[in-house]
Amino acid sequence: MSKLPSGSEASLESVRYALRRRADTEAGRLAEDARAQSESILAAAGAEAEEIRKTAERQGREAARTEAAGRSARIRRQARRTVLAQQEALRAELIQQVQHQAQELRSDPRYPRMLRILTERADSILGPMASVTESYKGGVNATAGSRHLDFSLPALAEQALANRAGEVPLLWAAE
Repeated sequence: MSKLPSGSEASLESVRYALRRRADTEAGRLAEDARAQSESILAAAGAEAEEIRKTAERQGREAARTEAAGRSARIRRQARRTVLAQQEALRAELIQQVQHQAQELRSDPRYPRMLRILTERADSILGPMASVTESYKGGVNATAGSRHLDFSLPALAEQALANRAGEVPLLWAAE
């Protein structure tokens, strides 16, 4: 390396000073740009984080609403199944009671008169040549050729229930 001539040191001082000022200015500008860019990135990240939070909150509310609606529907269905099961149990009990009471008609003092009325009814439907016999279940059975009538007490009780089927739901209407 060569040495600078004497006196050149002083003349280079102003160049050094100018270069240092320019470097300091450039460094300050770069630092300011970096700070501004950093603030911009942080602001964008904050805005994105807020948007993500709002979206998550909205989705959470929607999921909770959906879950609550599903739970409510399941509870309503279970309640309906319970009500229907209770109604069916009551209907079965009603059928059992009606069948039991029909069987007890055999010990009623009016039973022989009822047998005569059922026999007359069978004769009027199937004709006087019908074969009418007392059923072992109570009541009568009648046949004429291929036609058959079942006027047994269980069949009559079942028919009475069928005729009143529309009234049975009214039993739970008061609920």
